[in-house]
Formats: sequence, structure tokens, C-alpha cells
Amino acid sequence: MSIEHFDVLIVGAGLSGIGAGYHLQARCPGKRYAILEGRSAIGGTWDLFRYPGIRSDSDMFTLGYSFRPWKEAKAIADGPSIREYVRDTAREFGVDRHIRFNHRVRSASWSSEHTRWTVEVDVGPGEERVRYSCDFLYVCSGYYRYESGYTPSFPGADDFQGRLVHPQSWPQDLDYRGKRVVVIGSGATAVTLVPAMAADAAHVTMLQRSPSYIASLPSEDAIANAIREHLPERVAHRVARWKNVALSLLVYQVCQRAPSLARRMLRSGVARHLPPDFDIDTHFNPRYDPWDQRLCLVPDGDLFRAVKEGRASVVTDRIRTFTKSGVLLESGKELEADIIVTATGLELLLCGGIRIDVDGDVLEPGRAFIYKGLMLGGVPNFALCFGYTNASWTLRAELASIYVCRLLSHMDRHGYRQCLPRHDESDLDPRPLLGLTSGYVRRSADHLPKQGSKAPWYFRQNYVLDLLAMKLGPVEDRAMVFSKEGRPPRRDVASAERPRHAEAWYPGTEPARVATAGGDPWAKAGTRGSAPPSSRRTRS
Repeated sequence: MSIEHFDVLIVGAGLSGIGAGYHLQARCPGKRYAILEGRSAIGGTWDLFRYPGIRSDSDMFTLGYSFRPWKEAKAIADGPSIREYVRDTAREFGVDRHIRFNHRVRSASWSSEHTRWTVEVDVGPGEERVRYSCDFLYVCSGYYRYESGYTPSFPGADDFQGRLVHPQSWPQDLDYRGKRVVVIGSGATAVTLVPAMAADAAHVTMLQRSPSYIASLPSEDAIANAIREHLPERVAHRVARWKNVALSLLVYQVCQRAPSLARRMLRSGVARHLPPDFDIDTHFNPRYDPWDQRLCLVPDGDLFRAVKEGRASVVTDRIRTFTKSGVLLESGKELEADIIVTATGLELLLCGGIRIDVDGDVLEPGRAFIYKGLMLGGVPNFALCFGYTNASWTLRAELASIYVCRLLSHMDRHGYRQCLPRHDESDLDPRPLLGLTSGYVRRSADHLPKQGSKAPWYFRQNYVLDLLAMKLGPVEDRAMVFSKEGRPPRRDVASAERPRHAEAWYPGTEPARVATAGGDPWAKAGTRGSAPPSSRRTRS
């Protein structure tokens, strides 16, 4: 059976994947590419999540694409509007013609000898197994599990006689009009659900174990809208985008460098929206510093307004057990409910659960270091699209796609067939990839790649510095090895099972012993730092 070959395969047709397709065809027009999407529609997160009030907590001037201005009045947009924006973008630029729907990628295997990936895909409801091959694999599938969200094991959950739902699997037939609702959680999903459901429910209670930082912003950006009245569309979009980038960087830096000041400012913002006698310190004054976890955004103070009007309330306590009619708390208080929503977070899952192997060695992501925030040490011709945790996802995602295009163009100009990030583990201080203390991050930290203590193995959370490095900085550096020829199987990938030493040889040379545990996989024994024939190790 023949295997269809592409220059580049993109996994995922969400916000990141559509952006990747655009940049690839705009910057590398000679490349043949396809987007493999496991679901039947464009949109990713914005098509999957359908719970009431679903919206972005980033403004659309930065969450939207740099190449396609956001035209609506509301900067904090609802989920359906974002979904249509992504789909319209795909249609306008012809990216949708490259998408293969209902193509769920199961595994990807790299052959150093043939310098290509073989990708196994389950197609359609019958899960027919199909194979593709590509020279470069770019995974834009986000980092959480689409099949299900995270729900803790609650004592007595089976006793509850009402309806128990998770926002990630929202039932479209759920009627909460006139019902008593308890939303468990205090993150972005919970603060979105509570005011949305409070409009029709009898009452909604947000039950939180501990509070989160919450800030209110206008849903319409008055400054951006005024700019759009006086400047051409694309110029106005750039100005509004950079204005909001600067604002988000300022807020983050204040939170990091002056947490006590940031805490007082956030508390003051909450106090302006609530009655004078409201217990802010119990319900809206977290124990951690601002931006140790993501900052929640409520447009136009809708959560606070629902609380102030009595349509919603906030309870800070721990769950002792579920009961037939609700939730019994550690304090002895019982919250009666017809519906309980467990807004308790995500399950992180790297690469959508794709099994990746390099020359037969299965990748263990938790042992890998991440290069420039998008490639994995020891994994050739491969990139992951990660967004920011402290700013709009798309800002970082677009830089990742631009860098991938620069890398591909560089390889074409020099006739390279392989690019391989390599590192010496003894020279890196391993750190968690995501610098947050949120529960969903802590639960999965061991399964995510690590970052190092210095560039290019350091995952910055700063758009300006990343822009300079990834869009304007050199493609070549001492950590990236380029080669023009295929290689026999090698063992330098961070795998679940690998020998302490492995044989590595190259055409025209004798086999050499290479230390793979913290050593240089390209060096001969006794000649550390020497590059193999027909490859080029470059230095900045």
C-alpha cells in the first residue's frame, strides 16, 4: 500500500492549527501540507466547549490572529463568536481545503535512515487505520485531554439524586431554569458559568475550596474602538494589539515584582463591585501571590453583579460528602442542589496522547527538555505549539509557527534534511515547563517536558523577548544540529527505556561509544564536541 507523503503534517484544526496553516502557506508556499483533525469541525477548544457563557479570558486583539483583524465591538468575546472567527479565517485563506477531518493521530515514528516521519491515523467512526509520511511534524493539539475533564473522587457522589455534569461534556438538553445549582470550582470556567446560569436558575452557588484572584474589565475596549474609528483597519489592529500586549506585560511584571501591591490593587477592584459588608478576605483574597495561578477575568463585573443582586452566592468551604439532595460541607452546612457542576479543571495531555518514537525508542515527554518552547531535545524535525500561560495563547502560538517556517526555509536553503535540538543535561537545571501552581498543572508536571535554566532551553513568558528571539533572531545556534544525510538508528531521545550507552555510527566512520545519559550524542568517545560527517553544528 502506498503512503501519501507531505512536506509538513499539522495535527489539530483549532486556533493554533489554522494559524499554522496560514503561516506555512504564506511563508513557505512551496510546501505541501495537510492538517489532521480528530474531530469533525474546525475550532478545537472553541468548538468542544459549549457550556453557558463560554468566553475568552484574553482580549481578541491578542487572542485573534495578527494577519486577520478582529472586527467586532466586544474585545472579550463569547465562544461562538471565536469559533466563527476561526472558521471564517480558515475559509478566507483557503486553509480549510487542507484539513482532513475525523483523522485521529495515534502514533508517529521517526526514521533517521530515511529522515521522515510515518504517522498512523484512525479515520472515521470505523477507525480505519491509514498511514501518512512527512518530512516535518507540527503538533498543534494543545495540552489537555479532549475526551474528558478532571473530576475528583467526591465521597457520596453516587448518592446524589440530581444531575452531575462537567463543563467539558456539557449536555445540550440540560434545563437549569428555576433550578438550584452548585458550581464546584473557582477558576475561569466557574466564574464564567455562575453569572451565565444565574440569569435563569433559581439560585447559583459557587462552592470553592479556596479563592482565586479575579479582575473585572469592560467587555468592549473603548480605546481600541476609538483607534479603529480614526485609523485604517490593519493599522488600528496592530496598535490595539500592541497596546494590550504592553498592558498585559505590565500587569504580569507588577504581580511578579510587587506582589503585595498587586494583591491590594486586585482586592480594591473586587471591593468596588460588592456591598461594603461583603467578606472579601474569605472569598476573594487567595493565599498565593498574584499570577502564581492564572488570573481570572470577568467582563463588566458580571460575577460580582450576580452576587450583589442575590442571584448567586459564594461559599468557601470543603466538601465532606455528597448527599441525596446536595453537598454537605466540613462546616456542617448543607447546600441543596438540583444540579451540581464540577468545574474542577482539565486533564493535561501532551500531543493529544500521540505515541511518538524515534528510531524505535518511545518518547517519554517528562524526561525531555523543551527547546525554544516548541521543540524537544533528541526529537528531529518535530515541533509543538505552546501558548502563553500569562497572556494570550495566540501571541506565542503565532511566534512558534513563524519560527517553524523560518526553520524550514533555512533547511531548504542549505539542503538540510534533518534538524535536531541536542543538549547536555549536566549543563541544564531542570525546571517545570509551566510556572503555575494550579492543580491541573501540579497533577501533570511529571508528564510534561522540562525547561532549562537558560536559553535556548528556557521557556520565556515574555512576548517582546520571544518576538526578538523567534522572529528576528538567528535560526542557527550551538544547540541545533543540522544534517544533509539520513542516519542509521540512534538512541538519544528521552525514552522510557534506553541503555546507558548506545552505539552510534556514521557513514565512513567506525562505530563509537556514546554516553546518552547527559552526554553529547553526536560526539565520538574521547572527542567530545566533534560533529559527524555531513552535518553542521553551528554556533551563535
